[in-house]
Amino acid sequence: MAFFDLPLEQLRAYLPAREEPEDFDAFWETTLAETRSFPLNASFVPVDYGLTAQKMYDVTFNGYGGQAIKGWLVLPANHQENLPCVVEYIGYGGGRGFPFEWLLWASAGYAHFIMDTRGQGSTWLNGDTPDLYADGGNAHFPGSMTKGILDPHHYYYRRVFADAARAVEAARSHPAVDATRVVVTGTSQGGGITLAVAGLVPDVAAAMPNVPFLCSYRRATELVDTYPYKELVEYCHVHRDKVETVFQTLSYFDGVNFSARARAKTLFSVALMDQICPPSTVFAAFNHWAGEKDIRIYAYNGHEGGQSYQTAEQIKFMKSLFG
Repeated sequence: MAFFDLPLEQLRAYLPAREEPEDFDAFWETTLAETRSFPLNASFVPVDYGLTAQKMYDVTFNGYGGQAIKGWLVLPANHQENLPCVVEYIGYGGGRGFPFEWLLWASAGYAHFIMDTRGQGSTWLNGDTPDLYADGGNAHFPGSMTKGILDPHHYYYRRVFADAARAVEAARSHPAVDATRVVVTGTSQGGGITLAVAGLVPDVAAAMPNVPFLCSYRRATELVDTYPYKELVEYCHVHRDKVETVFQTLSYFDGVNFSARARAKTLFSVALMDQICPPSTVFAAFNHWAGEKDIRIYAYNGHEGGQSYQTAEQIKFMKSLFG
């Protein structure tokens, strides 16, 4: 790896013009209204994996289209009511796994809600939520990035982002959770979903996106030749006449546009040798963020980012918010 993007001093000032459709807000208002027309039906079924320091619940709630979305809720065993809650979204290809794989935030005294990602969970961590939706009929490159890519109404991430907004509502519905103290977080794809939720659910208390994916799609495809962004390149390589249609659809799902609407406090992370999510795409979202913001920069790291170093920063950030 080596530095390949803009120098850091330019990254700090990098504020590209946003490619935003005129009906962006109307599109998402309609999407969330349609999603909320189905009852939430959040359920929390206790599960026992032999741990004594945490309580664990198998979660189901209705997301986009009324489809059942799975998740976990992990609580400190001797919790009191009205806990701050961390809602976490998962990286590309991963699923919710087992609840004992998500012990950090409950160990720190918080409620922790993990959302399974529809249609994923077969790459590096198992998942349990299918994507029961016809994608509008267009052929797509293997993976999730080009499903329904020719129409924003059918695009895969419309469903995922709507699910993610509903995950906040499901977390808030549990009696142990203080609805006013919900923080959203995730790494890579999970970080991109975090940006979307922060823009769509303006009253979340804070957001912690790590090396976020799903930002500045066109620039990403022009800078790196790595998956998952390469799925878009491969699709456009074959469908030469659909390039502008592809990027018009993606403008409805760009983390930069959600960041411009986000008012919560945030702690980002970025890695300057990241060839999966290029630094300038992360800084584009960070620099457009409308609320109070801070970022941790890992100069000699790739897409792994700060890992435990960033976790330590997040713990400090949470304590600064809630004590």
